[in-house]
Amino acid sequence: MSSESIFAKIQPQSPGQEEVVKTISDKKVEIIGLFGPTGCGKSLFSILYGIDAVLSGKFRRFIITRPLIDVVSGKELTAAEFGEMFYKVISSYVEDLVSGFIDASKLHELNDKGLIVFADSHYLKGRTFDDSIIFIDDSQNLPVESAIEVITRMGRNSRLIVAGDPVFQRSIGSKDSASLLRELLLGEENARVVDLGLKDIVRPGARRGIKLLLESKMRNRSLDETEKHILSTVRVHAPDADVVTVVNLIDLKKTYNVAGEHAPDALIIAKEGNQGRLIGKGGERINAMEKDLEMKLRAVELSLDFKPLVRAVHPVSWVYKHIVDVDFAGPNLAVKIESDAYGPFVGQKGNYVRFLESVFRKLLDVGVRVYEVEVAEEKKKSRESKYSKK
Repeated sequence: MSSESIFAKIQPQSPGQEEVVKTISDKKVEIIGLFGPTGCGKSLFSILYGIDAVLSGKFRRFIITRPLIDVVSGKELTAAEFGEMFYKVISSYVEDLVSGFIDASKLHELNDKGLIVFADSHYLKGRTFDDSIIFIDDSQNLPVESAIEVITRMGRNSRLIVAGDPVFQRSIGSKDSASLLRELLLGEENARVVDLGLKDIVRPGARRGIKLLLESKMRNRSLDETEKHILSTVRVHAPDADVVTVVNLIDLKKTYNVAGEHAPDALIIAKEGNQGRLIGKGGERINAMEKDLEMKLRAVELSLDFKPLVRAVHPVSWVYKHIVDVDFAGPNLAVKIESDAYGPFVGQKGNYVRFLESVFRKLLDVGVRVYEVEVAEEKKKSRESKYSKK
């Protein structure tokens, strides 16, 4: 088996994954942070690289540490409590992950020779890792102090890869270790952060799982009295519509001085395939709700495309046409907007973005960051030509 064959077997399938390969291949980067949802290849790329690194002799050891969480109690399990089973579980996880790329027997051989080491993060104090590649997985479940302890243990000719999910694998209202580690690494010398988003999810089933997780978070959010009243009214007029949640925007509109007809007083989020039932033929259902509530409502379906959701609540009706991309980057929803619409999107004193962020804080407890993107010259000329004909 060629020492370079394993990592080369996996080909990037998204721009984010291409950035992962580029960053891992850059020898100048000592600490790599990979942050994003499950299914986007953080663990697979890292582990295949680590295996290749020890097979080729670039590093003497590949150390894998990953917190084990009891899904029922939420308690972290340690090697002291779990015994040999702790290492068997991590070993099985690695085997399942890289099956198709390397035989389990080869993994066992590398483990027996001490080239691959499964470590409990609770028992790393006092150790020094020279000539080692260290991989911390699922960092959102690890105390940030433990991850920092690993960094302090890095010795000569060593690299560290940290992977975590700062959005989907944390509970609303909490700030997990993945978010904190990402912030720390962004300003660290010889460190690089790669943010992966929903568009980078390639594992079969992961997209469906993430959508169900988003739906679960939204369904479990606490409703205020106004939201409860809106929901009861919706159920009267659209009893066959599956409503995920309702968001009251009246107070937020007042706080951020959002006027105009486009921004609704409340947002109704329906399960995919239920928007028609909610609105009714010709809009008679939602019109009846608005009449009863004396509120302006807007309905949108829950999906992994967040552009319609941004469109539904943003105060400027036409601005969605200039949105280049909406995806997660770290613990925030990143909106890329064409430069000629950046001002209207942000709003005076940034009020529209702050309003938008407050909506997403209510929904998923995530922030919103806006990035200006230059309009392609071809598109700009096409637009100018279109307007000149009018």
